[in-house]
Amino acid sequence: MALTKEAKEQIVKNYGKDANDTGSIEVQIAILTEEINGLTEHFKEHQHDHHSKRGLLRKVGQRRSLLNYLKRNDITRYRNIVKALGLRK
Repeated sequence: MALTKEAKEQIVKNYGKDANDTGSIEVQIAILTEEINGLTEHFKEHQHDHHSKRGLLRKVGQRRSLLNYLKRNDITRYRNIVKALGLRK
């Protein structure tokens, strides 16, 4: 469920401005998306894991807040990250 160090480094490399850019909104959204995808796979096998479901909902809410902030302040960056991650249809 938790991302490995290598997976996070790859996400930072793909979405960050440089190798140490872990705080930009795009990187945070991409990391949250990977964690959400991992938890979603976990719930296919463990439907009654309510403790982890609370964590999933918290991550979804945090990602939604970051996306809303980005949409308000820089619509082109918002569209780019949504398209890159395939979040909206």
